[in-house]
Amino acid sequence: MNIRKLWFANNRIYIQTTDGEQLYQSLYFYPRLLHATAEQLADCELWDDGIHWNELDEDVSLESFRYPETKEPAPGLQTAFLTNPELNVSAVARRLGIRQSLLASYIKGTKKPSTERKAQILDAIHDIGRSLMSVNF
Repeated sequence: MNIRKLWFANNRIYIQTTDGEQLYQSLYFYPRLLHATAEQLADCELWDDGIHWNELDEDVSLESFRYPETKEPAPGLQTAFLTNPELNVSAVARRLGIRQSLLASYIKGTKKPSTERKAQILDAIHDIGRSLMSVNF
């Protein structure tokens, strides 16, 4: 199975395989693609095992189109971090006093934060927002 056709719509990347299957992934998992121009997106190479964008330094494997976790960001933490790339996982983790890997696990959904931890994370994100709102020059 190879990629026959590739297109973008509604913040998604779609492919049609040579077997006639239509698959997609959310571009929120690929910020370089999400923010690329139409010309940059069109400048890609279709390989047997995926797609390569030389200028963007991005690769998407054919196999990854079958992963259920790349269809849409999970509501909550994952969506917040994927749609706001200004939120830096390591910086937010430092602010919370927790390991970056733990916060990343919460964001990916591989670990579930307690109700108290959810409130701490939300407070930290809101605190960052308030700090940015107070910037004046």
